[in-house]
Order: sequence, then C-alpha cells, then structure tokens
Amino acid sequence: MSEYILQMKNITKLFPGVKALDQVNLDVKKGEIHALVGENGAGKSTLMSVLSGIYPHGSYSGDIYFDGELCAFRDIKESERKGIVIIHQELALSPYMNIAENIFLGNECAVKGVINWNETHKKAQALIEMVGLKAHHNTLVRDIGVGKQQLVEIAKALSKDVKLLILDEPTAALNDDDSEHLLNLLTKINKERGISCIIISHKLNEVTKISDRITVIRDGSTIETLSEKADITEARIIKGMVGRDLVDRFPKRIPNTGNVFFEVRDWTVYDENDESRVKIDHVSFNVKRGEIVGIAGLMGAGRTELAMSLFGKAYGKKITGEVYKDGKPLEIKDVKQAIASGMAYVTEDRKHAGLVLIDDIRRNITMANLGKISRGLVVNDNRERIVADEYKKKFNIKASSIYQKAGNLSGGNQQKVVLSKWIFSEPEVLILDEPTRGIDVGAKYEIYTIINKLADEGRAIIVISSELPEILGICDRVYIMNEGRFVGEMNRQEATQESIMACILKSTRRLEAKHGTNQGHL
Repeated sequence: MSEYILQMKNITKLFPGVKALDQVNLDVKKGEIHALVGENGAGKSTLMSVLSGIYPHGSYSGDIYFDGELCAFRDIKESERKGIVIIHQELALSPYMNIAENIFLGNECAVKGVINWNETHKKAQALIEMVGLKAHHNTLVRDIGVGKQQLVEIAKALSKDVKLLILDEPTAALNDDDSEHLLNLLTKINKERGISCIIISHKLNEVTKISDRITVIRDGSTIETLSEKADITEARIIKGMVGRDLVDRFPKRIPNTGNVFFEVRDWTVYDENDESRVKIDHVSFNVKRGEIVGIAGLMGAGRTELAMSLFGKAYGKKITGEVYKDGKPLEIKDVKQAIASGMAYVTEDRKHAGLVLIDDIRRNITMANLGKISRGLVVNDNRERIVADEYKKKFNIKASSIYQKAGNLSGGNQQKVVLSKWIFSEPEVLILDEPTRGIDVGAKYEIYTIINKLADEGRAIIVISSELPEILGICDRVYIMNEGRFVGEMNRQEATQESIMACILKSTRRLEAKHGTNQGHL
C-alpha cells in the first residue's frame, strides 16, 4: 500500500498567453503536514484548484492519484466526496447564518430534503468543541471575529469526513494569538485523527514550525521538496522561492526628514454602530516630511478606525479634533476632499475596498485621479494607457497586459496595483494599512523599496502593520496604540518587539486598574 495519500504528476495548466503550471510534481504522505510555498503568482493556488476540481479534468494535463486511485475530478463536489477539502483565504461563510448552519451548508443533516435540526445542532456543538471554538452554535457568523471564522471553516471541513485538508493562507488575517491557536489545532487534528494537511503560507516562521516537509515552487515549476529538518530554514526556503539569496528582508534606508508636515491633535471618534462608545480617544501625533511613521498595536486597538476616520471621515461618528498639513488646518468632510487635500489611504482589504476586481489594471490605476487624464468629462484613452503602462513597468506588476482583470492577479500584484492607484493620485500624505498582508517575501521587499522611494521624495508616510518586524524594519519612528489610545512613542533606535509589547501590556494593566474602580467608556 502506498505511503502517499496524494501524488500529482507532471501537472501543466495553461491560461491564454500564460503557462501557470509547468510539469509540477507534488506528493503528500499519509498523516503529514506538507507546506507549499512560493512567491505570489508562482502557481500555488492554481495547483490546489486543479486538485480540488475547481479547474476540472480536461482543462489541464498530468495525473492526480489520491489514496492510490487515479482521479479525474470534474468539480469540487467530486473531490470532497473523496475526502479532499480546501479552505480558501477568502472564507466561504454566510455572515447572516449561524455557526451550525454554516458548518453543514451544502452537507445538511437531512432525510428526503427535511433538515433534522436537533441532529444538526448536536453535531455542530460537538465539532465546535473539537476545534476549540468558544461560541454557541446559534451565534451568527457576522458576530464572531476572523480567527473564530477560520475555526468554523475547519469544523465545516471535519463534518465532511476529510482525509486531506488544504488551507490557503489560513493565518494571513489573524493576530499572533489566533494564529498560534489555529496552528496548534492543525497539529492536533493531524496527530489525533490522522488527517493529512497541505498549508500554503507566506509566514515562513509558521511553515518551518509545523511542517513535516516543504515543497517550493517558482514560476509554475517545482524547485525542490525539503524533508530534512536541517534543510528547513527560512533562508533556504527564500532562496528557492526567489531564485537567489535574500540577505536582507528590508532595504537599506537612510532617513532624510524635514519639518513636521502632517499633524493630528486631540482626535476623537465614536463607533459607527454605537455612538456612546469611543473608538479613538484623544489621539495626537505628527509625521515629518520624508518620514515613515509606524502605528503598532494588537488587533482591535483602533488603528484602522483611526486611519479611515482621518481619510475623509470614512469611518466613525461624532468626530472631533484638528488636522494640519504643512502648518495649515485641513477641513475634510469626505473622501473626495481628502484626495483633493493630498491624502491617500491604502486599505488593508484590497479585494473589497481597494480594487474593482472585474475591471482591468489600467482603469484600477487611474480611477483615483481621472481628472489628470481627462478633458472635461471625457477620459483620454491614450493617456490612460500610457499611465497604466508606466506604473506596470515602474512597480514590476506581473501581468499579461494592462488589460488583464485585477481579480486574476496574484495578491502581491494586486497590492502593487492598489499602490499605483494612490501614488498616481499624487498624495503628500500616504497612509498604508497592512501594506504587505498575504504577500511573499520577494514582493514585500519590492513594496518596501517603493515605500522608501516615496519617503525620499518628501512624502509623509504612515504605516499600520500587525507584523512588528515589518514596523521595526521600515519605520523611522513608532507610535504604540492600545484600546483606542496612543500609549507610547519610540524612535528607530529604542523600538524593539519587547519594548513595544511591554508598553502595550503596561497600558493595559493601567487601564484595568482604572476601570476596576471607575468603569471607562471603552
């Protein structure tokens, strides 16, 4: 009997003008956690789509053997019946259905079309407890965080008698605690239930921690599979991914800052859905010309709410405070005014708020500054094409042409399109919210280089990131945020992961002590 639960042999997949996969080979042993790594656009998700039947048999060449049997999946239902379940980076849950309904959606506990709700709730609760989810089965999915939603997806997979569980960037949107819980759960179900796992991730520290073997693919081809623990190092993986040694994760930077250019004073914002709850509490900060300022904090600290409220009051109610640019007060009532005032905000959610996925690269790049390529209300198509081509080359956007749909790009290239869009709007103040989320190390380096170049041009840059190494690697100064307040400020020399976390914990204890005698408004 074969030791492999999965063997993919010589898989080749063509798209118009592009060979996405070229003779790729992948094998997964029974009961192992196998990592699949590569740069954005290397072909990882395409390979998994071939395996799961999203790209049906006949649309690719090569063979798939699962549990020793040659398979020709025509759709995802067929692969699921064999025990192959894929959890995509974009979670496939219905927010207005409860947890139990989501777990058994499409796999209902039913007889002759009639759902047995008692059985549904009983089985759902057992699965909820199995994955360590602290929530009732009747809770709506929209009312739980992203970390808990990932656990619902795993419970949903376990309800289908899964043999091979595929997770595509499972921790990309999670904080450190949720990520650790999820990885521990994967290890647990792998060991206790013998479920084989394929994990796709750009977080190499997580990959090296939990994987038994790692397969590296580059430009649609298999580079190598690492199985010896001595070989499984981040440096070795990166070399395989990018085709060269990446000595430094962050480009060298010599700050050349000027006077204070952007200043926020006493900024207070109330929750959009509960106007009695303060989300941003009397925050004040400044950014100099040519400076990259980081905002660090745990998930839920209020960093995104701060950024969106500053960018044309796109978030919040009863907003008060003052904003100054180059010493002059700014009165910004909406996003249009914010852009006209020289501000830009690169959202953390590029797929839903940063791009029009069904439109092409060209139009996505120019949409924030149409006035520059128009006469009256008529867009100059030739000028638009020239601008899009210029940014495609400038930012090394990997695509067949500027007419390729944004939704068909890899995550790293989508992020470059979002950056292109806002840089074309010619901002003087640029707010970057999680600028490298879900992006590989090579693409990250390219984006860091772009950020440095923008700062060198004299722009004021604000970077929000959940990855402390990223904050420490690219920022000149760091503000620490906790529970809607700024609780510390550090320069590049004194900021460390330990000092930032100590500042957060100290402020939390101070708030807990205060609220113990006098309940606050947060």
